[in-house]
Amino acid sequence: MGDLGREEAGVEIVKSRTDKREYRRIVLKNSLEVLLISDPETDKCAASMDVGVGSFNEPDGLEGLAHFLEHMLFYASEKYPDEDSYKKYISEHGGCTNAFTSDENTNYHFDVNTENFEEALDRFAQFFIKPLMSPDATMREIRAVNSENQKNLLSDTWRMDQLQKHLSSKDHPYHRFSTGNLDSLDVRPKERGVDTRHELVNFYEEHYSANVMHLVVYGKENLDKIESLVENIFQEIPNKERSSSHFAGRPCTSEHLQILVKAVPIKQGHELRIVWPVTPDIQHYKEGASCYLNHLIGHKGNGSLFCSLKAMGWATYLYAGETDWTKDFSFFSVIINLTDAGHEHMEDVVGMLFKYIDLLQKCGVCKWIFDEFYPPNDWLVRSSLPSKFNPVRIQLLLDELNPNNIRIFWSSMKFEGHAKMIEPWYGTAYCVEKITESMVQQWMERAPNVHLHLPAPNVFIPTDLSLKNFAEKAEFPVLLKNSSCSRLWYKPDTLFSTPKAYVIIDFHCPHSRHSPEAKVLTSIFTHLLVDYLNEYAYDAQIAGLGYSIHATRSGFQAYVAGYNHKLRILLETIIEKVVKFEVKPDRFYVIKEKITKAYQNIKFEQPHEQAGSYCSLILRDHSWPWTDELEALSHIEPDDLAKFAPLLLSRTYLQCYIAGNIGPTEAESIIQKIEDIIFNGPQSISKYLLPSQHLTNRVAKLASSTNFFYPVRGLNPSNENSALIHYIQVHQDDFVLNVKLQLFCLIGKQAAFHQLRTVEQLGYITSMSSRYDFGIHGVQFRIQSTVKDPSHLYMRVESFLEKFENQLCEMSKDEFKSRVNALIDMKLEKYKNLWEESGFYWHEISNGTLKFDRKEREVAALKQLTHQELIDFFNEYIKVGAPGKKTLSVQVYGSLHTSEYIAQKSEPTPANSVRIEDILSFRNSQSLYGSFQGGYDHMKLPELFPGTC
Repeated sequence: MGDLGREEAGVEIVKSRTDKREYRRIVLKNSLEVLLISDPETDKCAASMDVGVGSFNEPDGLEGLAHFLEHMLFYASEKYPDEDSYKKYISEHGGCTNAFTSDENTNYHFDVNTENFEEALDRFAQFFIKPLMSPDATMREIRAVNSENQKNLLSDTWRMDQLQKHLSSKDHPYHRFSTGNLDSLDVRPKERGVDTRHELVNFYEEHYSANVMHLVVYGKENLDKIESLVENIFQEIPNKERSSSHFAGRPCTSEHLQILVKAVPIKQGHELRIVWPVTPDIQHYKEGASCYLNHLIGHKGNGSLFCSLKAMGWATYLYAGETDWTKDFSFFSVIINLTDAGHEHMEDVVGMLFKYIDLLQKCGVCKWIFDEFYPPNDWLVRSSLPSKFNPVRIQLLLDELNPNNIRIFWSSMKFEGHAKMIEPWYGTAYCVEKITESMVQQWMERAPNVHLHLPAPNVFIPTDLSLKNFAEKAEFPVLLKNSSCSRLWYKPDTLFSTPKAYVIIDFHCPHSRHSPEAKVLTSIFTHLLVDYLNEYAYDAQIAGLGYSIHATRSGFQAYVAGYNHKLRILLETIIEKVVKFEVKPDRFYVIKEKITKAYQNIKFEQPHEQAGSYCSLILRDHSWPWTDELEALSHIEPDDLAKFAPLLLSRTYLQCYIAGNIGPTEAESIIQKIEDIIFNGPQSISKYLLPSQHLTNRVAKLASSTNFFYPVRGLNPSNENSALIHYIQVHQDDFVLNVKLQLFCLIGKQAAFHQLRTVEQLGYITSMSSRYDFGIHGVQFRIQSTVKDPSHLYMRVESFLEKFENQLCEMSKDEFKSRVNALIDMKLEKYKNLWEESGFYWHEISNGTLKFDRKEREVAALKQLTHQELIDFFNEYIKVGAPGKKTLSVQVYGSLHTSEYIAQKSEPTPANSVRIEDILSFRNSQSLYGSFQGGYDHMKLPELFPGTC
């Protein structure tokens, strides 16, 4: 059995054997229930407060009030009255903070460096003690909520979710619009003579009470000290003896069941959502009924619904599971992405789903399946988990998945012109048809007769969970193998003591990127590999052994991670599929259709995402416009891929990384076998790369004292938002310059957020951060706005930098030291798991920098850094008018700023500015930074070839 945490208030807290943390449940005098967690080894502390109040509690006619309140509590408090001082404190001390509003709950949380936890916790507690919801801030934050909503208006996910709510009982709070916008929080209330701020304060006073709150506090001190700290701070939250919210009844009456809803999406594609109102699993969480049905209906192995739909060429994705659940109601949904052919066979698809449900009814509930689908991360603590096999409960849920209880939401651009009704909040066009049990029965009878069956026992479930004994504790990866065909970096797990491993095989293929056609062909190649592996590898995935095959800028990559016991079996199967690759025309066309739609949907991306893509295209060598790639894709046929695949693999180099619970001999053996198959076997497909063929990723070196700018219309004329990416290029990787840039960003990011978002209200998406492109470091401002056009946004960024100069120069010695220490603490933060550690080291390997001691070296540089040196850095690279400043502004104009876009085209170019007319012509005219990559350019050949393939 697992160990038991200390018992408080009659509760036993169950934890795993390997969990060294201590837990305690307490209830304060004000009835606030608290879970305390003590972890002496942590380098971050955290807290989360869940308030049992959400959008369902809102008064009629004030849609979004709960979400608006969530925003307002971040502003200021009676004890800490400076606006945004809470966020500033958290940000400047190595932490982050956020919140979300759901139907019945609102959650607030943060983490921060350990030495700053007590003050951070006190600032956080003021949300619930005496917040200041000033009249001045009210209208500004209503605009922020409105901006947040505007970014969602053209999101199909948000649109379909709201359509499901719209088609429910008007008497149930599920029916409401919960985000809020200018209309719901300002215009309509004013028309009725309602003061929104007054209602906001009333809502807070009425609902925010200690007895409906639950707090979790994660600290470094012992439990007694954490308990004392929590009692001193949080006992001031008033207890108003409020009752927990309860919303009786279900949101769907008979009127809203047995319906087929056809809706018009924004993006290309066909989606089918089959939805049933069901009993919430949370009411019987120990039985795991929905998990059981998720596992079977959502299965992707042989005999599954998805496998059959895929074989018919009708579906590319399937998800099954509980959605939109509360304490009182829930929905079980099956979401299927249909191909064009699948769209034409919607009734057959639904019929096959009900055939599979009928199969589950006939087979009955199987204990061996229940025993097998424990989440992989819980296998090591299974004996201590609350679980109970209850076939009656599973059967009751299965019985709810019937034709009388169904809601089908079917979205496709093909319904445009036929869907005449309009959902009021997002403007989604739709129409509703009634369906009957007999209709569904007919669909079942007409559906293809395919061999649906339950999954076989999972052969990938690991049975050997033993840990390797490593003689030496390797601090950094070592170069274990180095030949003309491959390079293997290796690091055993000496930190996490888990039976898991992480393996990356990066195929460097020069033929993968010499043209848009080559890039697209490589993408189809990797998609087909995943497609071919689906049925076999799905069992591995649900047994905690994940994998990925995807195209990269220099070829493609195979990645396997999870329990190491059977990892090699999966990896060698992947390599075998690569070597024996063949083009199956039916699957080729399904994948081509899927990739084509993905390209076509680029024009519906958020404007700030479009700006980011343009920025990367301008800066990064060997990249192609998506329009060129889409054009190339339209002409590609199976024979083209059949000819390209052998060419792609004819010359390659393997960059490899193996970490975790694998010994060095086995690691080398794994790579040697892959080498033998690819390079040396009787059916070898590749030759090693010549020194001149090794690939590099290089970045345009912008000219100093020049602002390059690229103005462009947004791709979607229906999107009102404009966007700016303002990039300041600084330097190539260097420890001292790195920490100066990082410290500037740490100090400046919250100041930028406060000025540009909170004060000026330019847009909900507003940020300043560091940017990294293959060893080249810089600063990036990102703003999306309907309020101002991109050229104005650019001027506001420059204005902010002018003001920030004074703030930077006027910092006290203590403030500067505090920020330096915060950044040091962030750098010394321990890896949380093998994946995080491996991600850091692989980043060094893939970029060619190989600075595995980066954190330690940068900490040493920080300790030597002076305030004046940071100011000098700012003056040289960042300051407005700085002699060494190199900038690129990508300006995407939305539909609200069409006139401004037209006007700027005829305006003279400002001094020291260069307008980019054509991206590729500009990029080809620029000098490039040198690359850390290339394999041979920075090594002597004798050192590089200690072995051969």
